[in-house]
Amino acid sequence: MNDLRIESARSEAQLADWRSVHNTIIPTAVLSSEEVRERAGRNRLDVAYLGPVAVGCSTVRPPDGETPSATVIARTLPEFRGRGVGTALYERGLAHARTLSGEGVETVVLASNEDGLRFALARGFVEVERYVLPGDTVPFVTLRRDLP
Repeated sequence: MNDLRIESARSEAQLADWRSVHNTIIPTAVLSSEEVRERAGRNRLDVAYLGPVAVGCSTVRPPDGETPSATVIARTLPEFRGRGVGTALYERGLAHARTLSGEGVETVVLASNEDGLRFALARGFVEVERYVLPGDTVPFVTLRRDLP
């Protein structure tokens, strides 16, 4: 995929692109611009582009008090799946996660995102938890694997 590029979401335009992809894939947990800016201050947010079009995004969260693992979440818009976008986002995120923790890596997928669950399971992740955010009905699935 020669015209795929992944950029760190730093500018307002990049953060808006990240937010658009995130909110499309996770309609049960829509984020505001303020929430995205706050996340960008503590996590690494990347956006994948094919030409001028944002087609995916990722989040890398450092370990925290709840888990010693870094978290890597790669999201690709449905119409662009199966083209290597998610793999490129995941591999870039995983490389960064290795610098943050040696305790494995986690990911989180909305349970209704069957493509995302298949993607994670194909990369050796194993489900460790399901949880529902207050007011929601669709659970999130936390999956974990050792660092490759």
